[in-house]
Amino acid sequence: MKKDSDVDTLIGEALENIRDDRKLAREFLNEIANQIAVDADNNRGLSPVAAKHIETMQRSNEQLVKIIGLKSKNQEQNFELSESDKNEIYDILQKDSN
Repeated sequence: MKKDSDVDTLIGEALENIRDDRKLAREFLNEIANQIAVDADNNRGLSPVAAKHIETMQRSNEQLVKIIGLKSKNQEQNFELSESDKNEIYDILQKDSN
């Protein structure tokens, strides 16, 4: 199970990075909005920069969705029946066939 632990660690790090990036982008966007509010002429130069940061935030959301999908897929693939589960199913099947 070490592999699952490594994946969980990497996913945790990725999520932390995504959250940090989003926080920084949000702070930067607030600063841009303040600059535009002070001087509307800043709008022409700062709007493309703001758009890039919004794009970055969108990509981080997409990354988060991909990570969740990978984690879900990994959990589905690791589904295994215990020996006890197998015996119980066998007993049920034998009981139903009689």
